[in-house]
Amino acid sequence: MADSPLELDVEGRTVRLSHPDKVYFPERGFTKLQVVRYYLAVAEPLLRAIGDRPTTLKRFPGGVTGDPFYAKRVPKGAPQWVRSVRVTFPSGRTADSVLPTEPAVLAWAAGLGTLDFHPWPVRSADVEHPDELRIDLDPQPGTGYAEAVEVAAVLREVLAEAGLVGYPKTSGGRGVHVLVRIAPRWDFIQVRRAVIALAREVQRRIPRQATVAWWKEDRGQRVFLDFNQAARDRTVASAWSIRGTPAATVSMPLTWEQLPEVPPDDFDLATVPALLAEHGDPHRELDAVAHDLDIALDWFERDRRDRDLGDLPYPPDYPKMPGEPTRSRKASLEGMSRENES
Repeated sequence: MADSPLELDVEGRTVRLSHPDKVYFPERGFTKLQVVRYYLAVAEPLLRAIGDRPTTLKRFPGGVTGDPFYAKRVPKGAPQWVRSVRVTFPSGRTADSVLPTEPAVLAWAAGLGTLDFHPWPVRSADVEHPDELRIDLDPQPGTGYAEAVEVAAVLREVLAEAGLVGYPKTSGGRGVHVLVRIAPRWDFIQVRRAVIALAREVQRRIPRQATVAWWKEDRGQRVFLDFNQAARDRTVASAWSIRGTPAATVSMPLTWEQLPEVPPDDFDLATVPALLAEHGDPHRELDAVAHDLDIALDWFERDRRDRDLGDLPYPPDYPKMPGEPTRSRKASLEGMSRENES
């Protein structure tokens, strides 16, 4: 029978796929089985990136032409060997989140229509203290990947002055993500404040190219340094994740030297496995050193003391957070004025 269920043996685990020939990417013709095989091909570096982290599954059960949803809890009917860890959302509610630990989990998730994996920046042993600082460079209308790369170069300089080493990757779209391994000594609020301090320093150096303005209408044609991706329960697609784009692009880890030299659309489901086999994982050394946030947090306190720049607004679905300013555009504009004067 055409498109009959398929059973895969993945390191001793049986992963059953229904409708393996279902087309997920009509523009390219890529099927569910090809997505599963992709994730098995990149399993080693992907598990370095998300293994032992609570992970949200972005599922596209109808393929990229359908409506996706975020599965923040272990789906019903998951095999017993799919491990989980409990996380707490900003509302105070909890959930048992998927904890990827082996290639079979990746294949199983892909069989559910998962295209990209969104790991929390924590490990299962301590879900309250991030060990990864993430900065999302999000091009606004009128800007694109080239502008994000230019801002990322300044961010690299700022990170170095704060004693931090970042590892860049494409977002799988027009943006750039930069990851920093940190010691798990700080809570989510402190890590977010460190990101704010770093982002403000970038904005001060290139105010015509970079912004921390939360309100979209205030950003202009600049690259937004999205500090709220460091808030609890906010995540970015992991390195090696397939994105839900018509071309099946991949969020590709790169070196700083590669970042300005490559078109991000070159990285997709079809091309990335061969690139990994030939060149290896550009982020292999990401875990080598866990950095301190003392300097970045000192910058945050300096801005508060000397420039009257405190915290910035949280997303609207969050409860009121400690030290957060009023969530209004008027207050945001007043804060921007102080930011620009500094």
